[in-house]
Amino acid sequence: MTLPAVPPDPEAARLAAAHGLRISGERPGLLAYTRQLCRRRQFIATFATARMSATYSTARLGQVWHLMTPLLNAAVYYFVFGVILNTRSGTPQFIPYLVTGVFVWDFFSSALNSGTRAVSGNLGLVRALQFPRAALPVSAVVQLFQQLMVTMGALVLILLAFGQPPRLSWLLALPALALLAVFCAGCALVMARIGSRTPDVQQLMPFLLRTWMYSSGVMWNIGPTLEKHHVPHAVMLAFQWNPAALYIDLVRFALLDSHHAHQLPPHAWALAAGWALLAGIGGYVWFWKAEEEYGRG
Repeated sequence: MTLPAVPPDPEAARLAAAHGLRISGERPGLLAYTRQLCRRRQFIATFATARMSATYSTARLGQVWHLMTPLLNAAVYYFVFGVILNTRSGTPQFIPYLVTGVFVWDFFSSALNSGTRAVSGNLGLVRALQFPRAALPVSAVVQLFQQLMVTMGALVLILLAFGQPPRLSWLLALPALALLAVFCAGCALVMARIGSRTPDVQQLMPFLLRTWMYSSGVMWNIGPTLEKHHVPHAVMLAFQWNPAALYIDLVRFALLDSHHAHQLPPHAWALAAGWALLAGIGGYVWFWKAEEEYGRG
């Protein structure tokens, strides 16, 4: 049996307004919500640092695993793709090429995975405290970006060890990584909303991300490989405009002598900025629209 709706009490509403009371968990306007999020920037930074310190707190090597994990992944990919499948034959500077792709991809995939669990994995915090829920996926991306800066420092040493001299274009890696971070933050916000309502999506993410990785040129060179198989130009552009492949290519272009501008898709920087704005703004607004739903049910 459906109960009749209870009409609002005008007197109660008047008293609440007079004393500045409002519904618990009520979604503020977008600008007010953004201001609240900015005021929580210290919480976001502290929470991200705490998560980073706790990630490998029980491991003997501790924070060294932040660097060892992508390096071990790169070693496996080198053996499988570089040695067994021989993808290294047509790719100059294959090891720096591969390690750069793995480091960037590791940040990308970790951001999406962490975003998926950002709300559903912190329900106690969500239900106990009142704060903009966007702080959770954003802090996860901040934490991973801190790790990325550590691995990029190690990447510089790897490049020097393999004979890549420093050059001014290395500075271009900074805007490329900044655009990547904005894109990942937007994706993390999208996945946080989906994961909060459908926790089972966490089980699908490894398969989706593995497929995305194989199509992003992490361990193979998209242009020469597709040209060798006479793939239509539209299909090649679809591979190159894939945002993960695009950001990886921009970082490689900045760091490697062998990766030239003609290997980038047309208007690469404009595409990268467009993806970042689309995901960043769109993901933020879409997450905000469900602010009242998080932690309920």
